[in-house]
This record gives sequence, structure tokens and C-alpha cells, in this order.
Amino acid sequence: MLSKFKSHINTKLPFLKGKKLLLACSGGLDSVVLTHLCNEFGLDITLAHCNFKLRGAESDGDETFVQHLANALELKVLVKEFDTLNYAQNHRGSVQMAARELRYQWFKELLGTENFFYLLTAHHLDDDLETFLINLSRGTGLEGLLGIPEQNEKVVRPLLLFTREEIRKYADEQHIQWREDSSNSESKYLRNKIRHEIVPKLKQLHPTFVQNFVQTQSYLHQTSDLMNNHLKEVKTRLFQKHDGMIKVNVADLQKLQPLDAYLYGLFHEFGFSDWEAVHGLLSTMSGKEVLSKTHRLVRDRDCLILFEIKTRVNAHFPVYDKDTMLEQPIKLTMEKVDSVTKPLTNAIFLDKEKLNFPMVLRNWEKGDYFYPFGMQGKKKLSKFFKDEKIDVVSKENQWLLCSDDEIVWVVGKRADERFRVDDTTRQIVKITWIS
Repeated sequence: MLSKFKSHINTKLPFLKGKKLLLACSGGLDSVVLTHLCNEFGLDITLAHCNFKLRGAESDGDETFVQHLANALELKVLVKEFDTLNYAQNHRGSVQMAARELRYQWFKELLGTENFFYLLTAHHLDDDLETFLINLSRGTGLEGLLGIPEQNEKVVRPLLLFTREEIRKYADEQHIQWREDSSNSESKYLRNKIRHEIVPKLKQLHPTFVQNFVQTQSYLHQTSDLMNNHLKEVKTRLFQKHDGMIKVNVADLQKLQPLDAYLYGLFHEFGFSDWEAVHGLLSTMSGKEVLSKTHRLVRDRDCLILFEIKTRVNAHFPVYDKDTMLEQPIKLTMEKVDSVTKPLTNAIFLDKEKLNFPMVLRNWEKGDYFYPFGMQGKKKLSKFFKDEKIDVVSKENQWLLCSDDEIVWVVGKRADERFRVDDTTRQIVKITWIS
């Protein structure tokens, strides 16, 4: 097994060599064998042990064992104790999920503060198979059948090609001791039921079941690669990126078949999960939207607009009578000039004596109206936006420069007629929006 492990590191995971590595060691068979293999290979590892305080003296015994293991191999060891039950109660989750969250939060912290390059975990082939069966039993798409990745950003799993049987055989041959977690034999957990009841029966039915599983997953990964390459091409063709947004033509989306599969493939990475609602955007009116934790998908005329959710700055900012008058939330400058030059989209010329300072910069609100420059009469901003074909997202982010309660400038779009320079103007100011 050691030679196979060394070959795997050299061919598939050579980036681990010479790097400072954190190894999650519970004291159980898998992580202890991984510790010995890495140490034999000469990798620079530091052990990290979590004591979740769930099994009393047994948990403390695991901690002591890992410390002795580190001392015997002359390795550094980091230990952290957790109040797991209290955490689970406060976060209204299962004890298993609480332990997982606490474990990886600490590992992430160590990767940052202690400058480790990667975290090594001892997941193996049987873990991968059990995960596959768990996902299959719960209902899943292709992603759920791909199993545990060998590398996921900073997390690396060097034992995924080894079975539990191979690992145990190596431990017996090398007279390696480990701690047995009594909870692994309890059948109340789904994973344990699959491990102790389902997998042995499948292996009895098919002696080559594990090898067949490996081959099947290889085919699934190839299928996933083909699908992802195709989706990249579709995104390149359909996703129009502009000002931090992505616009997708609805008619082009509706041509894709099978449509639901394409919608999932195109938008699931942005955190959406209500696919019925996403599908519904294709046949609804402008302004309807679907939210994920990180993104908004909005119907706007003949397009869907995708953009990241950001906290909207909805406040009033005073604009004083002085040069370089505003830096945030947008940059506006003001200067006295002697004459008006040709019209600019990012600048306006105003009669200063018609303005009341401090002016105010604010977001637009429903019911706002102004007197568009060059036109007679007033116009609601909502009608102006519609006529100018301004999308929903741009409307939300539109700033207005106001004098008292009157709009002076729909910034970057149109000035107000009431503040224009005329033959009676004695002081001209130029206000420029620096985007």
C-alpha cells in the first residue's frame, strides 16, 4: 500500500510535496494510517484533532491517543475541544452537522492563521461508495452521484483510491494501533446502516461490486465533463455581461431542450433551488424575480437579468456648494464655468442661482417626477425609465440629484428643464459624474 500511495502522490498529487500540510486525525483507523503513510513519504504534516466531548472518557482517550501518536512520530499536533451539544441546540441542527461545522470552521481558521497550504482528510473508497448510496437514496442529480472529490479547493483526500479493507490490512501488517469509535457501530445513523447492512449484501450479490462502482463513477465523471464543457459554450453564447449583470434572452432560453435541465445547468451555481419559480420567470411579467442567498434573477422585458445581491444604499447624501463636492456613494464634482459646451451624458450645466444648497443625492422612489430637459411639462420617472428602456436593476441603482424636493438631474440620463442655463443666468456651474 505504501508504494501505491507514493506513486499516487507523485503522479496525481505532486503539489503536496514540500508544502506545509494540516492532517485531520481523529485517532481512528483511516486517519492514523494516513498519518503513517504521509510520515513515511516525508510529507510535512501537522496533526489536528477535534474533541467534540460527545463520548465522555472515550473522547478524551482519543485526544490522548493522538497526542501520543504525534509524539511517537515527532509530529506537531493541534487540539481543540468543542461544546458540540450546546452548538447543535443553539443552531437547531443535528449533532452530526454541528460536529462537521465546528470541525471545518476550525480547519479553515488554521489554514489561514497557521499558513497551511492544504488540509488532508482520510476519506477512502468505501466512504465514497456510501456517499453515493446516501445521495441515491435521497434523490439526486448527476452531481450527487459523482461522490467525494479528491480535491475541493484546499481539502485533499489522498486515500480515495483505497478500500477500507486495504487500509485495515496495511494497519495489521505494520502493527499500527488506532482507536475504535463506538458510534461507528450504531445503526441509528443512515451512513452506518448503509455501511453495515446494505454494502455487504451488494458485495455478496456481486463480488466485483466495488470495482464496478469505480468504473461507473469514471463514466459519470466523463459525462459530467462533457456536460460542463457544453454548458460553458451555451453560457458564452447566451450570457451577455454588462455592468456587473448578466442578461439572458428569454426566447433563446426557451429554445433549449430539455429546458429544465438547461435551467439547472445554467443557474444552479448561483444558489437557486426553486426551479419551478425559475421556470415561471420565462412566462411572467417584468419585475418578477427569484432569489437565492447570493443572487437575484429578474424578468425584465424580453430578458432575465442575473446579478449578485448587494446591500442597497438607500439614503440621502448632502451635496454642498464647493469644488469636488462628493466622493461616496458616487463621485460628483462641481466647478464654476464661463459658458456651456456641447451636451455630455456624464455632466450638466446649471444656473447656480436656481439651486438651493445643500442639494441631496438619493435613490429614485415611486411617484418621483421631473421636467425633462428640452421638453415641456413634467414626466413620471417610471414612464421615463420605460420609454428609455432602462432595465429593472438599473432603475434600482439610479441616483437623483435634487434641490430641496425637486429633481435637478437623473444622474447620467437627463437634466431637469427648470434649472437650465438661460439668457438671465449670471453664474454657471458644471456638475460632472465620474463613473
